[in-house]
Amino acid sequence: MKYDDAPEGASPTEHHAGLSQSMFVPLDLEVDFEAFYLGHHEVFHAYAEVHFGNRETAEEVIHEVFLEIHAGWSQLLSAGNLEQGAWAIVRRIVHNRLDAEGRGPAFVINGPIAQALDTALVTARDKLQKMESTSGLYEAIAELPDRQFEVIVLRYVLGYPTAKVAWYIGIDDRTVGHHLRRAKERLRLKLGLPETPKKSKHKGVGA
Repeated sequence: MKYDDAPEGASPTEHHAGLSQSMFVPLDLEVDFEAFYLGHHEVFHAYAEVHFGNRETAEEVIHEVFLEIHAGWSQLLSAGNLEQGAWAIVRRIVHNRLDAEGRGPAFVINGPIAQALDTALVTARDKLQKMESTSGLYEAIAELPDRQFEVIVLRYVLGYPTAKVAWYIGIDDRTVGHHLRRAKERLRLKLGLPETPKKSKHKGVGA
């Protein structure tokens, strides 16, 4: 079985606004794979689009991603880490395409991320705004280890809540938080930003 282009005038069995009219889920998909597709194609597409900067390329790449996921579906299920295995495929195909085109992610090239990471990363918001260019931040994000990169992109670039990030990549909320803290500390050191003062747990006498 493979994904095919929809015949002229045909309606896809399931269609999402992020996918073109020429891509659809055939009727003969395994039920569990179709459920996975419907639950993940939105975030996979968003992840690809923020890297390539346009919908058409993102659609092509994620179409290829799901072909590969389906081809190895039994192995991914038996491995017991379906989400992490699928994300490894997404990441590899996206990065291979970027390498083939000889460029970095669009969110690095086109900047800026709409929302600063948060005050835990930059102690003064205007410190980031006064930088001559924010490209250093985006390049630093692109250099993060894979899992840290994924949670930063999903949480802060795409804006998904922590619980949704955890569900998408198959880890719990606390582990997402751990990766976010590690990533933000790595970014802080990379960018030479000051350490955020820790809040005192106890107020002084008379405070």
